[in-house]
Amino acid sequence: MNEKHYLSPLLEPGSVGIIGASERESSLGDVLVRNMLAAGYRGKLFAINPKYEIVHGVPCFKTIEDVPQRLDLAVIAVPAEKTPAIVDACGRAGVKAVIVLSAGFSEAGPRGALLERQVMDAAHRHRIRLLGPNCFGVIRPQLGLNATFAHAGAVKGSIGLISQSGALCAAILDWAKPNNVGFSAVVSLGTSSDIDFGEVLDYMISDPRTESIFLYVEGVREARRFMSALRGAARVKPVLLIKAGRHPDVSRAILSHSASSFGDDAVFDAALRRAGVIRLYNMGQLFAAANALFSHFRPRGNRLAIITNGGGPGVMAADRAVDIGIPLAQFSEGTMEKLNAVLPPSWSHGNPADILGDADPERYRKAVQAVLEGPNVDGVLVMLTPQSMTNPSGVADAIIELEKNADKPVVTCWMGEELVAEGRSKFIEAGIPTFRTPEPAVELMSHISAYYRNQKLLMQTPASLSHLSPPSIESARLVIEMALGEHRKKLNEMESKALLAAFRIPIAQTVVARSAAEAMVLAAEIGLPVVMKIDSPAIVHKSDVGGVRLNIRSLAAVRSTYQEILDEVKKAQPNAVVNGIAIEPMIQKRNGRELVVGVRRDGVFGPVITFGEGGNNVDANPEVAVALPPLNSFLVADMIRSTRIASRLGEFRNMPAVDMDALELVL
Repeated sequence: MNEKHYLSPLLEPGSVGIIGASERESSLGDVLVRNMLAAGYRGKLFAINPKYEIVHGVPCFKTIEDVPQRLDLAVIAVPAEKTPAIVDACGRAGVKAVIVLSAGFSEAGPRGALLERQVMDAAHRHRIRLLGPNCFGVIRPQLGLNATFAHAGAVKGSIGLISQSGALCAAILDWAKPNNVGFSAVVSLGTSSDIDFGEVLDYMISDPRTESIFLYVEGVREARRFMSALRGAARVKPVLLIKAGRHPDVSRAILSHSASSFGDDAVFDAALRRAGVIRLYNMGQLFAAANALFSHFRPRGNRLAIITNGGGPGVMAADRAVDIGIPLAQFSEGTMEKLNAVLPPSWSHGNPADILGDADPERYRKAVQAVLEGPNVDGVLVMLTPQSMTNPSGVADAIIELEKNADKPVVTCWMGEELVAEGRSKFIEAGIPTFRTPEPAVELMSHISAYYRNQKLLMQTPASLSHLSPPSIESARLVIEMALGEHRKKLNEMESKALLAAFRIPIAQTVVARSAAEAMVLAAEIGLPVVMKIDSPAIVHKSDVGGVRLNIRSLAAVRSTYQEILDEVKKAQPNAVVNGIAIEPMIQKRNGRELVVGVRRDGVFGPVITFGEGGNNVDANPEVAVALPPLNSFLVADMIRSTRIASRLGEFRNMPAVDMDALELVL
């Protein structure tokens, strides 16, 4: 970076002081100094502790103000109650950034929250940037910086890791070394009292050492700033994210751990897709994606080909593909001709392609090459089981050589342990994703294709709807003001429909009758057959209390039905206030599907749109798609495609397709 980033004192410090440095074995101050020395820190290192004059060969000073130069970074390894005074001293000494490792702040209760405010007051007063508290620290392998209490350092690489959990940082580092995964930076945020995800992402966007970014997220305080930073990063580099706390009970545990939260998980998921970020759900998926993230290929779709020397494993992989919506590629005529030319007559002649148990490296090479060249294939899973005629290591060599020039993802699954260990090690060294079982291999393919699909969502810029009839803002305002004038926070059904109509959303004509005689008159005006429903602000699900009657075809039936509905509702909810009976035309269409479209305000992200199956299935099958407005045709199609009802919107069971243009316009 030509121009220094404002986080450079933290992430590229030329000088570091460790406050609380110690030679007491296994103490925090001891581990910090040892880690900095072991990493080969290239800048100037100082220890600060009144008990020592030298710590592990590093000159030690009584206070930070005694250090003979201004420091870029101070790493504070003292108890929480001493930290406010230490940060204030750092400010007087001209320190630019501090890392607070200690716990015992806002996550620990009111006393800790007070200490945290005192720390931040001191930092703001002296314009110090602060990482933490309750964090793991920072590692920059290329700079020899390891300001953490990790048992092991990080291998040099191109992955930037940002995590709210220090424990996960330690686990990832321990896994990374033997799996040949390296990092450009490891940053543990802790409770993010000052520096948050957005600022570290901003740094990594322009950091030439960082080619891809991993995030472990529990919650953030400013969601909009966070999502803006994610979008900015995802436009430049692949961004993968794991979010903990998908369920309310778990979210409460997170609040006590990191003092932050993130609201509705489905909305968060929609925001990630729109930001171009790929979401993972467990650490295994994160590890698997490490090498695939910045590979040279750019998949065009998600059609998967499976090459295997055993039928059973291939079927297992195919099952998992179907489970998660990955289509199996249909081999073209040209691909089938190539495969028939290089494979024995008894091969499976389909996908999965079982090339038989005696497949040697050359047969594997020719089969995989034929499939990679196929126009209907977007990615290949190569599987091997160690049979008596198999050469696992030789096949691995053939696949590695072939993959060098491939323009499509190649993922491998060498099943077994001892007999395939050498081949698997070769894949790891070559940077080709490899697995022991088929299921995670297929899941990785889904993440690779989802990343590039989400990139398309990121690039969408919905246009204005100015070409449509403008909404009647004044009509909508009158509806709202009337409800507010009556000290109500909820609209009744009639008011809700008036509001929708004001925004040009088509609705069924609805009138409310307050007597059986009025119901007959209104039904005659609307035209038979009609639907009759209870109109009560206390009743949301009308059919649950006997409050709905369909397809009423005579005025006599209208009269009797009026009283029937009132009687049934009174039995079910005797105290409910009833405005009357709503009457609507009975809409009967051969291509009718019951759908639900909703808008609600999320506490973190604001307005969100929901879509799914409607009618009585809303509660029985609550699966809906969620998207953040505004939408365009591409985003609407993606939203609809993600729901179960999507497969029934086209021609279905002798019904014509629905009017997709009308549905798109509503969304």
